[in-house]
Amino acid sequence: MVHGRTLTFQTKGFSDVIDVTDEVNRVVAESGVSEGIACASVIGSTASVTTIEYEPALVEDMQDQLEEMVSQDLESRHSRTWGDDNGFSHLRASILGPGVVLPVTEGKLLLGTWQQIVIVDHDNRSRERRLRVQVVGE
Repeated sequence: MVHGRTLTFQTKGFSDVIDVTDEVNRVVAESGVSEGIACASVIGSTASVTTIEYEPALVEDMQDQLEEMVSQDLESRHSRTWGDDNGFSHLRASILGPGVVLPVTEGKLLLGTWQQIVIVDHDNRSRERRLRVQVVGE
């Protein structure tokens, strides 16, 4: 069985981190799948999906490290070519990746106690982000 749903979230950009765990869990529950996998993938090339312990200090640490790795002040060829000054956001998104695949066991996502699923919007402006959740199993 395959079940999918596209969810929408409003973000602020600049590596804004949004906890989407509850929404992904709802899609898993409505799928009726008891054993399988769930894939959560953001649509677009300037955002990422990953897991983290979603608490304010760690979110800030993550944002600081992303800034250290790829500064928003980066003078990128992409930004010079297109004039949108968001080359850094494409690079950050490439580093973290567009999605995660997680096990579904006994009809629920198998996550650690402090593990949440997050969208990280790296773009240089607020956006409406779409997250596609696909659940596959039996």
